[in-house]
Amino acid sequence: MQRRPGFPARLSGTGGPPPARGTALPGVPVTTSAGVGLDSAAVRERMVGKLAAGGITSAPVLQAMAAVERHRFVDSALVNQAYEDTSLPIGLAQTISKPSVVARMCELLLGAQAARERGLGRVLEIGTGCGYQAAVLSYLAREVYTIERLRGLHDKARHNLRPFRLANVHLLLGDGMLGYAKGAPYAAIISAAGGDVIPQEWCDQLAVGGRLVAPMSVAGGQQMLLVIDKTPQGLNQSVLEPVNFVPLKSGVA
Repeated sequence: MQRRPGFPARLSGTGGPPPARGTALPGVPVTTSAGVGLDSAAVRERMVGKLAAGGITSAPVLQAMAAVERHRFVDSALVNQAYEDTSLPIGLAQTISKPSVVARMCELLLGAQAARERGLGRVLEIGTGCGYQAAVLSYLAREVYTIERLRGLHDKARHNLRPFRLANVHLLLGDGMLGYAKGAPYAAIISAAGGDVIPQEWCDQLAVGGRLVAPMSVAGGQQMLLVIDKTPQGLNQSVLEPVNFVPLKSGVA
């Protein structure tokens, strides 16, 4: 497995993610930059406004969604749809998740007791895809390990993330169903693919006090969003709303 990204490992003068760029939200000061078209803060402001109207209340999540330029993670033919609340193809039969789904799952991660008390520490993302969600997570977590089983998408994510120079994001090529034991324990685990069961490796690698958020297939083949909290007494599971993710698969291709 590749343990470190193929772009610089540290930012000049800081050990964390870059300052947020984007929309000024109530109580969340951020730096705005002038721009036109898809690169303007106003375009992301409209998207973030819709997220807030749709029920996302976490200021850090809204700030992260405002900071990350989603159009940089989609193909050029689809950039005009980049800030719509829709999933888009990214190649190899995979998709970039809806902004509302990314925001919802990130907000759930921040809702874990440990995250509320100490902030979000080390996160494992299953399914890097094009790298968009990893970039959002970089603004929320101390460290992000993100694993992708498809070499073509792993390379695409590395290409997409390189300009952001995110020192706290580590790209891995490998079987996400196995997690990444070398980085464990994780304060949070988030999956962008759903299977019939949650792999035991994920539960084993989750820290006590941590939270796992993932889609899972239930009776009839429908996918539901699942939240698992790991406590000293064991695992507490909550089943939330229906979702639609690509299937969880094993192996590397």
